[in-house]
Amino acid sequence: MRKNFGVKTYLYPQPVLIIASYDENNIPNAMNAAWGGISEEDQISICISADHKTTKNIIKRKAFTVSSATKKYLSECDYFGIESGNNNINKIEKANMHTIKSEFVDAPIILELPLALECELISYNEESCILKGRIKNVSIDESILNENNKIDINKFEPISFDPMNAKYLLVKEIVGNAFSDGLKIKK
Repeated sequence: MRKNFGVKTYLYPQPVLIIASYDENNIPNAMNAAWGGISEEDQISICISADHKTTKNIIKRKAFTVSSATKKYLSECDYFGIESGNNNINKIEKANMHTIKSEFVDAPIILELPLALECELISYNEESCILKGRIKNVSIDESILNENNKIDINKFEPISFDPMNAKYLLVKEIVGNAFSDGLKIKK
């Protein structure tokens, strides 16, 4: 038997996205967001409200980066969602994390987070809160790559958000092969 819950944000898994931008004084800022994903081959869409410091920065600077949160930096990534950049302009410094400027867009890359999408702003709709960015580059720290230059999920250890239980989950175990395991049914 199924149980109805009404309108909820219970889509699983939800990524834990860390969005980084520079403010008007070139101070890097970061926030934690779960409502986002790839929306075109070269685009990402994220739902973030207009009152976030990060949103204001992105609109001014026309650029941002998106990193996946990891198990190793879970506390720091959670902090980016708890503390507002409107109240503390040095969130990245307080979390003892470090940045470099992207070579492709006017935004910071958080060095401790090994995967970053470097994006230019396409649009922001204040009514729907949908931010769209064009991916100009993906940078990956070699520490999470295998011998074939592919991400090793066991080295990466990205986390996802469980919205029903307010928990973070580790994405780690490989359970199948995409575009292959379903072929046995197709026959």
